[in-house]
Amino acid sequence: MSWLFLSVAIAFEIVGTVAMKMSDGMTRLWPSLAVVACYLVAFAMLAQALREIEVGVAYAIWSAVGTAAIAAIGVWVFGESLNFLKLAGILLIVAGVVSLRMSGGGA
Repeated sequence: MSWLFLSVAIAFEIVGTVAMKMSDGMTRLWPSLAVVACYLVAFAMLAQALREIEVGVAYAIWSAVGTAAIAAIGVWVFGESLNFLKLAGILLIVAGVVSLRMSGGGA
């Protein structure tokens, strides 16, 4: 169940970050409210996941999946640049998370 909580936390963090981009510096009401609501849910779910998953592993997965997803959304939805260095950085983040997970951390 802890992995489900972590997955939901990541999904809400991603939606909240996209809403933050759309909020235009928190100057647009509805996207700004979505940011707050999504991050409240995300942190509540992360807290539940941390009951069974090691904090280092959970946070690494949270940040890596969120970073990779937001980078992809930035490219596909917002027309942001993608180059070799950005892609290599994302792959290194993912490799770090895989190594943490393989070290036996988590439930």
